[in-house]
Amino acid sequence: MTNKNIKKNVLLIFSKEVMYKPIIYRLAADFKIIFNVLEAKIFPRQEGRLILQLEGTQVQIKQALEYLKKEGVKIEILAEKIKRDENSCVHCGACLAVCRSDALYLDKETSKVVFCAEKCVACGLCELVCPVKAVMTASIEMEV
Repeated sequence: MTNKNIKKNVLLIFSKEVMYKPIIYRLAADFKIIFNVLEAKIFPRQEGRLILQLEGTQVQIKQALEYLKKEGVKIEILAEKIKRDENSCVHCGACLAVCRSDALYLDKETSKVVFCAEKCVACGLCELVCPVKAVMTASIEMEV
């Protein structure tokens, strides 16, 4: 593992028992993680959901995620939840205009749209504009 900083986008789900503990503060204070809140939602007396972009070394992020699990936070890695159907995609480029994180980009050699799940922040805009529904993003909403 290297000392180079990496970024990892995660969906954190806090049960009502841990929702009001200063858990996110500890990521910065104890593990020196830089974090960016991408989206947050609290469901009163149920749970809290938070999409964060974490930045730190692989070791720091690994330790921070282990800490979150120990505290009872459910963790979902966004890159593992976002799907793109390569067979359905017609490479029209509509998604390129709305992707703010450069997770979608045009390969100039092939003129095809390429998706990098690790950069995706799960904003859902690509899913909204895709005319063939080739993208399925993660959601901060509760699953029914």
